Amino acid sequence: MTSLAGRVARQQDRALGIGTNENAAKFGGQDYESLRQQCLSSGRLFVDNNFPAESKSLGYNELGPYSSKTRGIVWKRPTELCAKPVFIDNGATRTDICQGSLGDCWLLAAIASLTLDQDILARVVPPEQSFTEDYAGIFHFQFWQYGTWVDVVIDDRLPTKDGKLLFVHSAEGSEFWSALLEKAYAKVNGCYEALSGGNTIEGFEDFTGGIAEIYELSKAPPQLFQIIKKALSLGSLLGCSIDITSAYETEAVTALKLVKGHAYSVTGAEEVNYRGRAVQLVRIRNPWGQVEWTGPWSDGSREWDYVSSDEKLKLNNVAEDGEFWMSYLDFIKNFSKVEICNLTPDTLSSDEVGRWNNYQFEGMWRVGSTAGGCRNNAATFSSNPQFVVRLEEVDDHPLDGKDGCTFLVGLMQKGGRQNRRLNSDLEAIGFAIYKVPQRRSNVHLGPEVLLRQKAVAMSSTFINTREVCERFRLPRGEYVIIPSTFLPHKNGSFLLRVFSEKEAINQTISTFMVLSPFCVAPQKEVSEKDMDPNFKKLFKQIAGSDMEISAFKLVEMLNNIVSHRSDIKTHGFSIETGRLIVNDNSMLGLTEFYVFWNKLQKYLEIFKSHDTDKSGTMSSHEMRAAADKAGFQVNSALLQAIVNRYADAQYAIDFDNFVGCLIKLEMLFKMFKTLEKDNSGKIELNLQQWMCLAIY
Repeated sequence: MTSLAGRVARQQDRALGIGTNENAAKFGGQDYESLRQQCLSSGRLFVDNNFPAESKSLGYNELGPYSSKTRGIVWKRPTELCAKPVFIDNGATRTDICQGSLGDCWLLAAIASLTLDQDILARVVPPEQSFTEDYAGIFHFQFWQYGTWVDVVIDDRLPTKDGKLLFVHSAEGSEFWSALLEKAYAKVNGCYEALSGGNTIEGFEDFTGGIAEIYELSKAPPQLFQIIKKALSLGSLLGCSIDITSAYETEAVTALKLVKGHAYSVTGAEEVNYRGRAVQLVRIRNPWGQVEWTGPWSDGSREWDYVSSDEKLKLNNVAEDGEFWMSYLDFIKNFSKVEICNLTPDTLSSDEVGRWNNYQFEGMWRVGSTAGGCRNNAATFSSNPQFVVRLEEVDDHPLDGKDGCTFLVGLMQKGGRQNRRLNSDLEAIGFAIYKVPQRRSNVHLGPEVLLRQKAVAMSSTFINTREVCERFRLPRGEYVIIPSTFLPHKNGSFLLRVFSEKEAINQTISTFMVLSPFCVAPQKEVSEKDMDPNFKKLFKQIAGSDMEISAFKLVEMLNNIVSHRSDIKTHGFSIETGRLIVNDNSMLGLTEFYVFWNKLQKYLEIFKSHDTDKSGTMSSHEMRAAADKAGFQVNSALLQAIVNRYADAQYAIDFDNFVGCLIKLEMLFKMFKTLEKDNSGKIELNLQQWMCLAIY
């Protein structure tokens, strides 16, 4: 229940703009400014009890409390390590980032790339921090975590061994921004050991909130040059590298002065007129500031003699800063991969670049309700969460000249690093995209639709990685995206993101089944003359002389009826269900009993039609379709709550729980509509009112 309340609280925070780049959420509820002022007032240095200077903050296995690697570790503040520590000295540079005894080179490469863009760096590493002015032993950093920007507070106690920093450090030894940044990132992920091993793209995304694509240049798509050029015009961050086959090749320099296993930045893509034909060029920067490509189109190469002065001036073809040009063909021949991190509009500070339109949705896979697995699992695939995107504007300048709508889809599973100490592995994840049939808009697509048509697009593979991202171009229309794990019955939480080149009309991108009024048709007036005489006779037998049925008598009657049926399994109706049926009336008269009896017959018919294996119970995966048949449209979040409350250990729902669930849904809906004002979709309660309604 508390986790559900937490999710609701996060949704409310987002509605208030908390968690954006401009208004980061406070990680762990810690507020940097108030904690800092408390320390300054008390004259004490900050001690972070949320990430203590203890073995559990180091790790759980190789850096666990009984590991030889953690013996002799002492946590010290920078003021104890050198006479004049500084936070950032003359700007943050790559020499501030030297790897320690932790296998997080992927993270350090991402941090090094941050130093190439001072605007983005300042968002992650707030610069107004120091060891002199109002020093209180407290620092803070900002990261993007699964759709939310968080401000992370730490104290400056760092793990040392033999008087030296154990992990990241600066070459000079007196600059500490990188070591403190690493600690804050370790805190977010649970411990230092959780940072061991990874992909630079993960760091890119957590530092920018962007969505990343990776292209293997040995399998470069035909329009990759145009994709790179378009990405640069949209302010995306681009990196490239040459794979190594062994550790001995790390930073080995090729004959043409390219460095293997080294992270380069791609900073430009242009076409030049060379001897009467167009040649595609790519501009690359070595963050070392030296060691440049010496092949064709390098600084001073003879190819530039055949380029006009205006074009050379435009391209700034000669620079002594490690930046150089090479032909696109040489680029894909010499480099192994290019990574594109597409940024969100709120991350970009320049007005000179275009903008992606981005949308994000949170969801969960839960056993018994929404963990349907991939399409191979026909019985459960349609129970996965579904999201709809409507593409209504084609690209302005399509790369191949054909009309279409370009968009990126990224599916990210949550908590991978945080769950490592639990020995929990990432699931193999992927997604499929289907065309929404006409007249089916905003309706959860069932197996009768999904199993009769092919996906129009899908992720290239299901893989156990943090994120799967693909680029697509589809005709205008409405599509449903179905994210899933490869195998069914796997719990997990995820973030689905869509980046589109063109904004959809009215921004019509939303989750399926945002909770809307249930389809509860008002009951028409019923009179005794409409009733069968035999029914009235039966009622009199049950009700007795007072002609009213109590909740206790109702439950006794229902259990007597279902106990004689062999086609349904049941543990019997509970008094709780009986009270829900009777509701405020406290007793059922003839008319109320007649309405309920007809409803019960309808529910029995629905239940049996969804008991596909004739077991006498209904699979929880059928609950959404069954509820829809009964007049209730439920979204994934509500479906998960229903399964948690009404399914048994084998995720089966028996008849009495099915009826109890539908009665409860109807009661809650009517209660909400009674308290709602002006169709606002909201109600407001004080604590007493909330407690009374919740316990009812």
